[in-house]
Amino acid sequence: MKALVICRRELRSYFSSFIAYVLLAVFLLLSGYFFYSDLIFFVLFGGYVLPTGLWQYVFLDMRLCALLVLPLVTMRLFAEEKKLGTIELLWTYPVSDAAIVLGKFLAAWLFFLAMLLPTLLNPAVFYRFYQFDIGPLAAAYLGIVLLGTAFIACGLFISSLTENQVVSAMVTYGILVFFWFVTWNEEVAEQRIVRALLRLSLFDRFFNFSRGVIDIRDVVFFAVFTALFLFFTLQSLGSRAWRGVR
Repeated sequence: MKALVICRRELRSYFSSFIAYVLLAVFLLLSGYFFYSDLIFFVLFGGYVLPTGLWQYVFLDMRLCALLVLPLVTMRLFAEEKKLGTIELLWTYPVSDAAIVLGKFLAAWLFFLAMLLPTLLNPAVFYRFYQFDIGPLAAAYLGIVLLGTAFIACGLFISSLTENQVVSAMVTYGILVFFWFVTWNEEVAEQRIVRALLRLSLFDRFFNFSRGVIDIRDVVFFAVFTALFLFFTLQSLGSRAWRGVR
């Protein structure tokens, strides 16, 4: 499958880059620090209710780590190719736009999973001293994977619009922060409008997962959000036909 060829190409590019290891280290250090500080808080004040006393705080902090790192992971996917002119070379190969989009998205997603995987060590060590129900923890990890997948789809689309990696990262930050803050000020609109906006907030959708609750409506929302931005990316690449690029 040609998408897998693109994926392997992107993964080689990631793991041959010093920046990728820096991002990986930053994500793991921050995640480890937040886990340690939240564990101390849980031991002192958590009331021995893990889903709301520990996992909620750990994964709400981990979403910030994902928000900080993932736009930097996705910023180069198309922007760098445009800057170096290799995107035109890629288009000369018998590879469809869908395969290019899917391959690059899959590579960034696998890199994200590679960042998440070592974080399992923290609850694994904790489990040796305090055995707990792993169901809420699994739900929280599902939520952070879905949230990160949505971040990657958004970042991929923005990267397809520019050849400047800094612009790509900053615009992605702007969009994701908007989808976070969209419901913060409840006084800016009527309650029915706020309730409608609440359904669009990525972070409010993630909140149930952080408490160990899986709501199928939240799963569908993240799936639709991801599919929509992948569709936008495909349309962005397809726009070169009417722009006369090829």
